[in-house]
Amino acid sequence: MVSSRLKHKFTSTGMEVTNVTEYDAIAKAKLPKNAYDYYASGAEDQWTLQENRNAFARILFRPRILIDVTKIDMTTTVLGFKISMPIMIAPTAFQKMAHPEGEYATARAASAANTIMTLSSWATSSVEEVASTGPGIRFFQLYVYKDRNVVAQLVRRAEKAGFKAIALTVDTPRLGRREADIKNRFNLPPHLTLKNFEGLDLGKMDKANDSGLASYVSGQIDRSLSWKDVKWLQTITKMPILVKGVITAEDTRLAIQAGAAGIIVSNHGARQLDYVPATIMALEEVVKAAQGRVPVFLDGGVRRGTDVFKALALGASGIFIGRPVVFSLAAEGEAGVRKVLQMLREEFELTMALSGCRSISEITRNHISTEWDAPRAQFAPRL
Repeated sequence: MVSSRLKHKFTSTGMEVTNVTEYDAIAKAKLPKNAYDYYASGAEDQWTLQENRNAFARILFRPRILIDVTKIDMTTTVLGFKISMPIMIAPTAFQKMAHPEGEYATARAASAANTIMTLSSWATSSVEEVASTGPGIRFFQLYVYKDRNVVAQLVRRAEKAGFKAIALTVDTPRLGRREADIKNRFNLPPHLTLKNFEGLDLGKMDKANDSGLASYVSGQIDRSLSWKDVKWLQTITKMPILVKGVITAEDTRLAIQAGAAGIIVSNHGARQLDYVPATIMALEEVVKAAQGRVPVFLDGGVRRGTDVFKALALGASGIFIGRPVVFSLAAEGEAGVRKVLQMLREEFELTMALSGCRSISEITRNHISTEWDAPRAQFAPRL
């Protein structure tokens, strides 16, 4: 018998996958260039794209030893919902471009792992279709269109379909300059549409001289979006609103004043403004400004269980993963997404054990050291 721990590492190609990042190369080999580049690329020089990963490497552990770690409890609560681990799925658009089952597969994988999936406004499956895959805790990511009736209708549909929170994306008044998409003249494949907007005649992107998505955003997304709209959203839904795209203390305080139920520290996977800090570098500033009034989450660059631990040690209540989901989906469909969640779970559990933490509440700031920490007290030698 192959143990379940070993069995989950083999892909359908027979290649042994031992960590999340290995799915990237498999996806690159399987996907058309247009699709892979859309998922993989960042804005402009892609400095922030690299930094989202590199910054984790500059945070070191201060593990505690001789603690009984026979039992490790990774469960946590997000907005009142109990989940199996603080690892959730971020909204990523156009998942059927990666695999024919797209968001259906991701929804089932998240449900099987007893964690939260966030569905993108620009999904290739509608809120109703995703709800039809069965039970699960799901959040809905929202882009605010110029036509507010479209927004109100969509929010009502998400609520009716059983979605539990809105993740309002606030860093995209215009689309970032993604040069791979410009070179590729990126557009959705003709057989796919933005399913949530299909009946509103907003489901198709027109061909453009650069990125079809950039043209679509420029035509449809409301550049006038402001804090008053966070308040407006609260008048049309009972769902709590997470503000996604905050990276400063100033905006954290404004988000809380505007009634946000939580904050997602995000730089949009480094796809918007280049040369903003890695999210793990911005996290502590946001956590300190929030002062425990609302939970703070992180997305961007998480590829290891050690990354999850570092984010929690810096005050995050949980993390969201994006690209690992679409790459594993491209490689192996639902099975791939399940494996990504399982591998991160196992690595996170091991990191907790080796750091001497038996539950999420035991992970503290003292378990890590960062380059901005004050030097620890040194005992001077006696002369």
